[in-house]
Amino acid sequence: MRYMVLVKATPESESGAMPSADDFEAMNTYNQELAKAGVLVAGEGLHPSSQGARVRFDGKERTVLDGPFTETKELVAGFWIFDVKSKEEAVEWVRRAPMQEGELEIRRVFEAEDFGDALPEHVKEWEAEQRAKQEAQRS
Repeated sequence: MRYMVLVKATPESESGAMPSADDFEAMNTYNQELAKAGVLVAGEGLHPSSQGARVRFDGKERTVLDGPFTETKELVAGFWIFDVKSKEEAVEWVRRAPMQEGELEIRRVFEAEDFGDALPEHVKEWEAEQRAKQEAQRS
């Protein structure tokens, strides 16, 4: 099962402040542990929302909103994707994160089989091909 771990933004991350050298080292050590255990699929930090945009949909109309966005507690500053056996395993890995403050949210990623018969067969096949390509790139 894949889980996405969302790193919630803070006023510091939204200001563009860089972590300290010690924080970088601690995160690098943690990421290496995840990779060595075969848990880490992906993980990245995100630039502040001031460098981003949102696209709002209303029927056929599209409205682009440039950042920054004011509700820091609703923003994401980074993420990991874990491949684990259960939510409990994801929680155990997240508890080890070298965070001093803030909040991490854990959400299961949908897999093709989660949609059952609602997902057309050609879509299942395409998704399987894409996953195989991604897996080959990681190997």
